[in-house]
Amino acid sequence: MKRVNIVSIQLVKEKSLSYVTNVVTCPKDASVIAEDFLKGVDREHFVVMCLDTKNKVNAINTVSIGGLNSCPVHPREVFKAAILSNSASIILVHNHPTGDTTPSREDKEVSKRLVEAGEILGIGVFDHIIVGENGKFISLKERGDM
Repeated sequence: MKRVNIVSIQLVKEKSLSYVTNVVTCPKDASVIAEDFLKGVDREHFVVMCLDTKNKVNAINTVSIGGLNSCPVHPREVFKAAILSNSASIILVHNHPTGDTTPSREDKEVSKRLVEAGEILGIGVFDHIIVGENGKFISLKERGDM
């Protein structure tokens, strides 16, 4: 006789952070939260900010940790936290440890691929923010790169 596992799936809250506001109305709002969340990391981190229907951040999840200049990203990992937290949309965030926020070809390609995946899932990709240092950031949406 073969066995089939019966499972339950849940989102586990590890901790919470306090911010003046957790509502994202512009790329700068997301960059402030992201910079604080990523403070002190020495490698590239790819993070997803999950938003409710009023653009309030309801979850932040580190999707992947890479090396100095790259970080592998797969749609199933990006959208996992968004689905579990019942998010309406997400903001993609990653840092460039060098401090240079210029998007690479790969940054632009992953943005486009994740926008397409989000359309299939019904979860919008609000923006993709690249965080540098000292408050420096760039919005791929504002640049027209996604």
